Amino acid sequence: MVKRYILNQSEAHLKLQRMALQILERNTQARKIVLAGIAPNGSLMAGKLQQLLQNKGDFIVEMQEIILNKRLPEEVAVVPELNLEGAVVIIVDDVANSGRTLTYALKPFLNHHPYSIQTLVLVDRTHKKFPIQPDYVGFSLASTLEEYIDLDIEDGEIKGAWMQ
Repeated sequence: MVKRYILNQSEAHLKLQRMALQILERNTQARKIVLAGIAPNGSLMAGKLQQLLQNKGDFIVEMQEIILNKRLPEEVAVVPELNLEGAVVIIVDDVANSGRTLTYALKPFLNHHPYSIQTLVLVDRTHKKFPIQPDYVGFSLASTLEEYIDLDIEDGEIKGAWMQ
């Protein structure tokens, strides 16, 4: 298997920094931002974003983890349970392909009356089958349906994004 890197470690970190700044710019009114990462890679990214956003404004930054099977995403769990009343919820994932995972990840938040729900992905592909357009995108890429994109993660660090 040949991995063709589309983002190296430094580029991935710069993308996360830029998206953190975009979150700050877009949510100046926020009192609470909840970063809900889709396990496993989205959770890691949410943790990195939390570090970048911490102490940057007059708001609280909390994290949740969304647990679902990306192939059969009907059952969705979110831990820990948080009060989302009036919060800005940002669903974080590594790669958006068809939009299916992000769509199912919305489900547990709809009954909690957040101020807004936004989505963030490091890599966005152009194969949407569901009506999801990420609010924050690190890197947008047109690819074929046969190509596969994933993150290299080692010891809790994003080493890059690659395509096969």
